[in-house]
Formats: sequence, C-alpha cells, structure tokens
Amino acid sequence: MTRPHLLLLPGLLCDARLWQYQAAALAATAHVSVADVSDEDSIAAMASAVLAQAPADEFALAGFSLGGYVALEILRQAPQRLLALALLDTSARPDTDENSEARMQSIRLATMDFPAVIEGLLPKLVHPAHLDDPSLLEVIRAMANSQGAQVCINQQRAMIGRVDSRPDLYRIACPTLVLCGSADTITPPEVHREMADAITASHLAIIETCGHLAPLEQPDAVSKELKNWLARL
Repeated sequence: MTRPHLLLLPGLLCDARLWQYQAAALAATAHVSVADVSDEDSIAAMASAVLAQAPADEFALAGFSLGGYVALEILRQAPQRLLALALLDTSARPDTDENSEARMQSIRLATMDFPAVIEGLLPKLVHPAHLDDPSLLEVIRAMANSQGAQVCINQQRAMIGRVDSRPDLYRIACPTLVLCGSADTITPPEVHREMADAITASHLAIIETCGHLAPLEQPDAVSKELKNWLARL
C-alpha cells in the first residue's frame, strides 16, 4: 500500500510545534501535514476550512483536544474522506455550563492580560512532573504567543458552541485510536473510555506520567501508538 496522507489538527493555542515529534517519527509511514484551525470561531467553520486544506483523496485524521472536536465535525461533514481517525486528549461531550463560564472568564482576561491566560493554563496542561521542564514550557508559551489573544478568543468561543458528538460515535467504522494522558484533568480518561466503548473499531491507549499535552509530554509513546494505528490500514 502507498503511504497514506495523515492530517494532524492542533488544539487551543497550538500550532505545528505540538506535533513536531510525531511528524518526524511518522514521516516514513505517511505523508504528514498539519492543518490550521486558528482563523474561525466555530467548530463547523474550522472543519470546513480543514477540509478545504485537506488532501483531495482519502486521508487519516488525528485531532488533539480542540482538534478532536474539529475531527468529529469532519466526520459529520465528510465521513467518506476518512481512512482512519485518532482522537487525542479530547471529548465527544458538549461543554458543561461550568466549563463555558471558565472559557468566558478566559476570554475576558485575554482582552486585558493575555500572558496571564497562558500562565494560568500551564498547570492544567501538563503533568506535575513536567512543570519544571523549561524546554517543554518554552514551546507551550511560544505556540500560545504566536497564536495571540484573538485566536484564543475565537477558539474558546468555538468550544463553548460545540455540539454533543456522542450520538455520532457509533457511525465511526474506520480504524480509530482514542488516546489520553493518565493525568489529563481537562479531558480525563473516563471520557476517552466512553468514546472507545461507543466506537466499534477503536483502540484505547492511556499514557502514563502524562497530562493533557500528550504529543509533547510523552512524544515517543504517542508516536508509537499512532504508528500502530496507521499499521491497521
């Protein structure tokens, strides 16, 4: 079989640097590209924009966090284009009232003190063991600063408005990887078990000593799971 196209979707305030290790590790396995989800303020619009950037033929799709919400919307908009699906540190559930209020607070703070938004996110994004890793924190801050306050506002609004994707999970027929960090407090393991239980052709992977930012916190383990997932094609 020829190498498949693999399209990677970043999360909130992330860019291609989120996937830097996986892009390198999978280069011999797939034609890897990273989509941009920074220009829209709804999940549906982000999905349409990604589909416009995507390979014209079938492709494998991996979405992290916000990118996972977009991936599930792509599943609704163009299911026939997906060869395989990977959902990393994400959820099929809609936003809770509590999370929506926290996002609104983040939006308000972003208009006044965007660096404070970034610093407030850090302890939620990574495992406590990684909070003293200067190179990891530098990448997270650099990605966020390059995205900026307006992207933060747009992406938070998009996540507030996302739909409940749980009714669509049973329709997923392609090979599917569901992966998260064992200490992910933003999208914890139980919501990944929920997705995996509902998707027939799924494999659940829970990565140890890992918070929300699995592709950067445990790059080798994530790359290995993605390789095994693509091998199912």
